[in-house]
Amino acid sequence: MQMLYNSDHYAVVQIQLAMALEDPAGEDAAPQLMRGGYEIVDKFARKEIYIEGALAQRFKEGVEALIETSPSVEEIDAYLEGYTQLAHHPVVMH
Repeated sequence: MQMLYNSDHYAVVQIQLAMALEDPAGEDAAPQLMRGGYEIVDKFARKEIYIEGALAQRFKEGVEALIETSPSVEEIDAYLEGYTQLAHHPVVMH
Protein backbone atom coordinates (compact mmCIF):
# COMPACT_ATOMS: atom_id res chain seq x y z
CA MET A 1 0.00 0.00 0.00
CA GLN A 2 1.13 3.49 -0.77
CA MET A 3 -0.56 6.70 0.35
CA LEU A 4 -0.90 8.89 -2.74
CA TYR A 5 -3.03 11.74 -1.47
CA ASN A 6 -4.31 12.94 1.87
CA SER A 7 -6.34 16.12 2.38
CA ASP A 8 -8.80 17.17 5.05
CA HIS A 9 -11.60 15.63 3.00
CA TYR A 10 -10.11 12.68 1.05
CA ALA A 11 -7.42 10.02 1.17
CA VAL A 12 -6.23 7.92 -1.77
CA VAL A 13 -4.20 4.73 -1.33
CA GLN A 14 -2.70 2.67 -4.13
CA ILE A 15 -2.81 -1.06 -3.51
CA GLN A 16 -0.64 -3.44 -5.51
CA LEU A 17 -0.83 -7.19 -5.07
CA ALA A 18 1.69 -9.65 -6.42
CA MET A 19 0.35 -13.17 -6.69
CA ALA A 20 2.70 -16.13 -6.80
CA LEU A 21 1.91 -18.68 -9.46
CA GLU A 22 2.78 -22.33 -9.17
CA ASP A 23 4.92 -24.01 -11.76
CA PRO A 24 3.80 -27.36 -13.25
CA ALA A 25 5.94 -29.28 -10.73
CA GLY A 26 3.84 -27.83 -7.91
CA GLU A 27 6.53 -25.58 -6.50
CA ASP A 28 6.00 -21.89 -5.90
CA ALA A 29 7.30 -19.68 -8.67
CA ALA A 30 8.34 -16.07 -8.39
CA PRO A 31 5.41 -13.60 -8.30
CA GLN A 32 4.26 -13.13 -11.87
CA LEU A 33 0.79 -11.65 -11.70
CA MET A 34 0.32 -8.06 -10.57
CA ARG A 35 -3.10 -6.76 -9.57
CA GLY A 36 -4.16 -3.70 -7.74
CA GLY A 37 -6.23 -0.60 -7.64
CA TYR A 38 -7.05 2.46 -5.63
CA GLU A 39 -8.94 2.95 -2.41
CA ILE A 40 -10.57 6.37 -2.16
CA VAL A 41 -11.88 7.46 1.24
CA ASP A 42 -14.32 10.32 1.78
CA LYS A 43 -13.49 11.29 5.35
CA PHE A 44 -16.56 13.48 5.92
CA ALA A 45 -19.08 11.00 4.51
CA ARG A 46 -17.15 8.15 6.18
CA LYS A 47 -17.40 6.04 3.02
CA GLU A 48 -14.86 4.38 0.79
CA ILE A 49 -14.61 2.83 -2.64
CA TYR A 50 -12.06 0.45 -4.09
CA ILE A 51 -11.58 0.65 -7.85
CA GLU A 52 -9.57 -1.66 -10.10
CA GLY A 53 -9.31 -2.64 -13.73
CA ALA A 54 -10.52 -0.26 -16.42
CA LEU A 55 -12.03 2.16 -13.90
CA ALA A 56 -8.73 2.37 -12.02
CA GLN A 57 -6.89 3.00 -15.28
CA ARG A 58 -9.29 5.82 -16.17
CA PHE A 59 -8.86 7.26 -12.65
CA LYS A 60 -5.06 7.16 -12.99
CA GLU A 61 -5.14 8.84 -16.41
CA GLY A 62 -7.46 11.55 -15.07
CA VAL A 63 -5.18 12.21 -12.11
CA GLU A 64 -2.12 12.40 -14.39
CA ALA A 65 -3.89 14.93 -16.63
CA LEU A 66 -4.99 16.94 -13.60
CA ILE A 67 -1.48 17.03 -12.14
CA GLU A 68 -0.14 18.58 -15.35
CA THR A 69 -2.22 21.68 -14.58
CA SER A 70 -0.73 22.17 -11.07
CA PRO A 71 -4.14 21.84 -9.40
CA SER A 72 -5.17 23.22 -6.03
CA VAL A 73 -6.32 20.93 -3.23
CA GLU A 74 -9.88 22.02 -4.01
CA GLU A 75 -9.54 20.94 -7.65
CA ILE A 76 -8.13 17.54 -6.68
CA ASP A 77 -10.90 17.08 -4.11
CA ALA A 78 -13.50 17.99 -6.74
CA TYR A 79 -12.07 15.29 -9.05
CA LEU A 80 -12.17 12.71 -6.25
CA GLU A 81 -15.75 13.64 -5.41
CA GLY A 82 -16.83 12.22 -8.77
CA TYR A 83 -15.58 8.80 -7.68
CA THR A 84 -16.72 8.89 -4.07
CA GLN A 85 -20.30 9.45 -5.21
CA LEU A 86 -20.13 5.76 -6.14
CA ALA A 87 -19.01 4.82 -2.62
CA HIS A 88 -21.48 2.85 -0.55
CA HIS A 89 -19.11 0.97 1.76
CA PRO A 90 -18.82 2.63 5.19
CA VAL A 91 -15.35 3.18 6.59
CA VAL A 92 -14.93 0.83 9.52
CA MET A 93 -11.26 1.25 10.40
CA HIS A 94 -8.76 3.71 8.93
